[in-house]
Amino acid sequence: MNSDAKDGNDTGLHADGSWDSFLAKRAAALNKGSILADSRVYLSGPMDFVASRAEEKKSGWRNRIGQVLGGMGVTVYDPWYKPEVAGRPGYGREDEFSTANRYDWDYENSEAGDQLRAELCSQFWPTLHTDLRMVDTSDFLVAYCPTNVYSVGTVHEIVMARLENKPVLFVTPHVEFPALGALRSHLEARGDTDGLQYVDELENQVPIHPNPKALPSMWYMALLDAHYFFDGFGFAAYADRFGWQPTELDQREQRNPPKRPLLPYLEQLNHSVPKRYDADRGEYVENPDWLVLRLPVSGEGVS
Repeated sequence: MNSDAKDGNDTGLHADGSWDSFLAKRAAALNKGSILADSRVYLSGPMDFVASRAEEKKSGWRNRIGQVLGGMGVTVYDPWYKPEVAGRPGYGREDEFSTANRYDWDYENSEAGDQLRAELCSQFWPTLHTDLRMVDTSDFLVAYCPTNVYSVGTVHEIVMARLENKPVLFVTPHVEFPALGALRSHLEARGDTDGLQYVDELENQVPIHPNPKALPSMWYMALLDAHYFFDGFGFAAYADRFGWQPTELDQREQRNPPKRPLLPYLEQLNHSVPKRYDADRGEYVENPDWLVLRLPVSGEGVS
């Protein structure tokens, strides 16, 4: 992100040779509010193996985050509502019906089987193509990664963003299965040993792994900056402002109120760049990550 200062120090170290002091000066120039205005964000997270694609598109977390960030002047790339591609209307479009043909997949070892698989792979390529282009043109990502939902595309998008040195704000919610516990209690009260055995088998077959501490994968711990991990969104404090109707998202956060919610962080970030903790130095340091690239005005360089 670039400041308005034009004293010649904006592209290098300060006279004292301190990178920290340069970043501190840059942060001071940015800390005037609306830091995220004109930036671009991509909302990454499971779309395929969610409980209901229709509900996820209609009232999922992306809708809410999109409202919050849109109000800050951020351009929001939501894969449920992909931008039109010039000259290719509908290219890569994805909705609650777009994966129906996947169930035609077959492993028949024949020319017909080869043809079917080739057609399906070609059919879904535009979706991947469009989503990765949105990642590529974004300034940062918000990634929602519940550990109980399988998602390959999310990992791909996060890795691509990190290869491009973009911040990834990573939300790993607390995962519990209250209905499963209620079912087990129900069966125990009735002495239904057969039913309890089926529940045990189901937990192993799925498998069902609670994550009550909202622990991220160790691979994500190594891939992402420690500064950008959150255990929820903090929707409750914003529900009245945006008129959100209660959903399962709210019930989950009521059961486990986030200790480090994303939404307050975004509001803080829009007014001042938070420092990050440097484990090697054992202290908080200026954060150089927030590089929002401004398009040049006609006849001028990048400002």
